[in-house]
Amino acid sequence: MAASRQVAEQQYTARDIQVLEGLEAVRRRPGMYIGGTDQRGLHHLIIEIADNSIDEAMAGHCDRVWIHISKEGQVTVRDNGWGIPVDKHARTGKSALETVMTVLHAGGKFGGQVYKVSGGLHGVGASVVNALSESMWVEVRRSGKIHRQEYERGIPTSAVKLVKESWYKGIDVKDLAETGTTSSFLPDSQIFGDVTIDADLLMQRFREYAYLTKGIWLSFVDEGSGTNMTFYFEGGIQSFVRHLNKDREIMFPRPIYVERELDAMTVECAIQYNNTFNEATFSFANCINTIDGGSHMTGFRAALTRVLNEHARKQKYLKEDDANLTGEDVREGLTAVVSVKLPEPQFEGQTKTRLGNPEVKGLVESAIAEGLTQHLEEHPGDGRRIIEKCITAAHAREAARKARDLVIRKGLLDGTLLPGKLADCSDRNPENCEIFIVEGPSAGGSAKAGRDRRNQAILPLQGKILNVERARLDRVFGHAEIAAIIKALGTGIDDDYNLSKLRYHRVIIMTDADVDGAHIRTLLLTLFFRHMRPLIDGGHLYIAQPPLYKMMVGRTEHYVYTDQAREDLIEKHKARTASRFKGLGEMNADQLWETTMDPERRILLQVNIEDSIRADTLFSNLMGDDVAPRKAYIQAHAASVRNLDV
Repeated sequence: MAASRQVAEQQYTARDIQVLEGLEAVRRRPGMYIGGTDQRGLHHLIIEIADNSIDEAMAGHCDRVWIHISKEGQVTVRDNGWGIPVDKHARTGKSALETVMTVLHAGGKFGGQVYKVSGGLHGVGASVVNALSESMWVEVRRSGKIHRQEYERGIPTSAVKLVKESWYKGIDVKDLAETGTTSSFLPDSQIFGDVTIDADLLMQRFREYAYLTKGIWLSFVDEGSGTNMTFYFEGGIQSFVRHLNKDREIMFPRPIYVERELDAMTVECAIQYNNTFNEATFSFANCINTIDGGSHMTGFRAALTRVLNEHARKQKYLKEDDANLTGEDVREGLTAVVSVKLPEPQFEGQTKTRLGNPEVKGLVESAIAEGLTQHLEEHPGDGRRIIEKCITAAHAREAARKARDLVIRKGLLDGTLLPGKLADCSDRNPENCEIFIVEGPSAGGSAKAGRDRRNQAILPLQGKILNVERARLDRVFGHAEIAAIIKALGTGIDDDYNLSKLRYHRVIIMTDADVDGAHIRTLLLTLFFRHMRPLIDGGHLYIAQPPLYKMMVGRTEHYVYTDQAREDLIEKHKARTASRFKGLGEMNADQLWETTMDPERRILLQVNIEDSIRADTLFSNLMGDDVAPRKAYIQAHAASVRNLDV
């Protein structure tokens, strides 16, 4: 043992210690800085640079931002802010511009003197974007001059130099009195396998910027998709809430608006109720969408519950012996936007999905409680309508509690009694296991016969499940097929949800490749999004891709999954169609295993939420009561609906 350890020590020496210089660490481990090298990471680059311009706007130095994406994928962001300084930095000995663009944790947002409020406090945004770009250039307009520097994969290819005219066609170089920064970069295809930019996703983010920053004018042009949009909202987050509720029946026309300044922090909140059963509350800190909430959301929810209970007691809507309204009651049908702007936000993780400042909770709770109380006193009609809805929700919650207690006694929520239709697997390690939720008993029979019994479980469904977008919890618990899903997964739902009890780490929706199959798949996605969201956030939900056709090229079988692939095979190889699979039940066990269930050959689509606001609106439009937005969506996406590309 001693001899082998001595040999190991001799093999592991100082030569094995690597020191990564400059931005090399970013290129070696990009996921540590932008969350990954998929499309989400690609879009994160654009957002990082745009965030810098929005920081200028929040500091009062900028009121216009231009974002332009060329057909070749070159991203250019321009603002009329102060412009990055170009004078020599005392510590690095380089121009301040070069320091910001090539040194991690370098920026003007740490001391709090120039930027009282900022979203880019990590100081790595611009330099990380530079490191992960094939090429980049930055131009600064200050004091009637234009300075520029160019880079390749984070390395300067020129000094910071004074130039006579701009590279960017959108800048009128005759107006040299204008100040600001223009950053232009081409994402590195060596880092990102797919450099396709989703204009719709970016447009939603830029719309949020305009809602959250009063007085900002923002232009977005994407030549690839033909997008050309300009955003400006005088009403700020009140307009945001109106936008979120535009296809819903609202309970009062004007959102409740609260704005307060406490201890150098600005708190804004807009609240409006609608006739749905779901909550749509979105939180932001310094214009960063904190999708996982944080201390500001905790403070908001505490204030909302406390104030509505106090108002209900004061106005005698609740009697002395009535129980208090719960948080679940007061959030049914709620649409709200909570925005805080503070000097030193503590975001959890570089992608900034949760606000961690503990002092923010009390400040937000105090500010919103004061503003909401004042509004309810001045607008008693709004208060009455809200409380009536909350009391109705409380009655439904009590009915749901009784239904929940009943199914708990039957072993549904604790997983002690599995549904009889479930064909479970033998492995008891959830990390190794997967469950196929299958459309219909016929397909379920083929799946059971073709599966790998060690780690693949099969749960066949009978017909279409309940549309949970239009149903309260008591009906959800009373629906047999949903009860079977909850029972099989073992996690519970909503406030009772416990991801650690998930019995299968891959939950796979497997439905027919037709209109009914697409509808069942959408119903299941609605259930998981509304009541089992952590399943999606944890990366455990997938969609199986069964083939549409079996093709023959000579005597060789080929399974194809799209009409286009079938046409290509016919054109290139004179293939003939052997069969068109109208449903999973038409496939025998061997075919289903070979094409859709075999981990070595199957195609699975992982379900993730790139934009929770877009997802909330989409489920509301497609699955809600109002026909008009659903019809408009189908008309706008007729091609993808025909191809069942969901």
